[in-house]
Amino acid sequence: MFGDKKKAQIETLRVQNAQLNMAYSQLHSQLEYLNSVVGQAGGQDLLQLQQAVVNARIMQQNELQQIQQITQQRVFQAQQEAQQQVNMAYGDTLRQGEEAEKRLKEVQAFLEEIEKKQAAIRADIENKKVELAEIDEVYKDATAFVEAGLADFAHPAKDSIDLGDELVSVREQIKKHIRNKTATSATENFTFNDSAAQGRRFVASMSKMMLRSYNAEAENCILTVKAGNGLAAEKRLERAREQVRNLGKMINLQITADYHRLRIRELRLALDYQNAKKAEKEEERERRAQLREEARAQKELEIEREKLKKEHDHYQNVLDRLLAQGKQDEASDIQAKISALDKEIESVDYRVANIRAGYVYVISNIGSFGDDMVKIGMTRRLNPLDRVRELSDASVPFNFDVHALFFSEDAVAVETELHHRFAAQRVNLINKRREFFRVTPTEVKKELADIAGNLLEFIDVPEAEQYRESLALRQQGTTID
Repeated sequence: MFGDKKKAQIETLRVQNAQLNMAYSQLHSQLEYLNSVVGQAGGQDLLQLQQAVVNARIMQQNELQQIQQITQQRVFQAQQEAQQQVNMAYGDTLRQGEEAEKRLKEVQAFLEEIEKKQAAIRADIENKKVELAEIDEVYKDATAFVEAGLADFAHPAKDSIDLGDELVSVREQIKKHIRNKTATSATENFTFNDSAAQGRRFVASMSKMMLRSYNAEAENCILTVKAGNGLAAEKRLERAREQVRNLGKMINLQITADYHRLRIRELRLALDYQNAKKAEKEEERERRAQLREEARAQKELEIEREKLKKEHDHYQNVLDRLLAQGKQDEASDIQAKISALDKEIESVDYRVANIRAGYVYVISNIGSFGDDMVKIGMTRRLNPLDRVRELSDASVPFNFDVHALFFSEDAVAVETELHHRFAAQRVNLINKRREFFRVTPTEVKKELADIAGNLLEFIDVPEAEQYRESLALRQQGTTID
């Protein structure tokens, strides 16, 4: 804008300069004409006039030069100012362009950010729709489960490593039956007050009510089942199903076989957990008892060694005195006793150091368990009969009879091998520390002889003194107060 004004001013000055040049040319032509006239006239006055004309010409030239200089200066200044204005305007334009470009980039970045946020919002909306649909399904399932009386109770096997995964699967199948309305079955052609719609509503209401009652009983059975009463709990749940069938006979209402089977399986999982928990406690008691047995055996061995050591020291002192007195014959007898004590001490030291050494025992109690059951165990006790007497405490009506006491440097291996050979006859399959097997003593004798290679003594027929006396008295009809 400012550049256009300066250009117009410059153009005006140029026009004025051209006019002045034209006037100068005209004056110069007139002056030449006057000179020619003066030359033709030739008078003094003419000379003066000529000089005046010359002076006037010089003055005019000077004025024209001044005018030209001033005009050129003004034109130059105008050009300079115009250039400055142009430069300033160009700089402003560049800056404005840069600022505009920067602003444009900022706007574009802002728009991109807005688009990203819009995309994120759209994605979040879609996710919320999915979540809402899932929540709606969960709500529908929860409503159906509540109406059916199915609760997420604390199942005993919930946190079990071995049973937890199967429980989750069973519970999911139970929920699927409720979700698909296949937990119960009933007639589809029932009418109420001559209305099929009312009949359908009546059947649906009765189905929900009966299923809720059955599920409550199932939950109660699961929560109260204990080791040893699993059969009673299953019968109780079966009675609950039968009651539903009887009460819903009019509409042929019943708990479906598949659904009942799943609830029975859920009950058995709870029973398995309770049995495993009981077995674990029993095994722990057996383990503590074994540790106590090992401690007693170790203590007995230490006491025996101390006793033998004192006896050895005593005979050694006697031997020293006899040798000092020159009594060689008596000294020989004492030396023999010392040698025997050395062997005993060595044997005790070996058993103290070797925890696998000990006695394998085979015992029975026909008065308590019959003549086809034995107990096969191992003890490190110095006197293995002490262990047998401990087992014959007040927990059994009669004392155990010993069939074999076999010492081995690796009694653990002998016991393990016998247990392996009679694994199919093991009585307690849960607690392996209960070492009772449904076999006869004669069968054990054969296998023990095969393992040991040299079996010095084995009693086939137990004495069972108290049992046989009690049997004889009972046959006589006599009782002892």
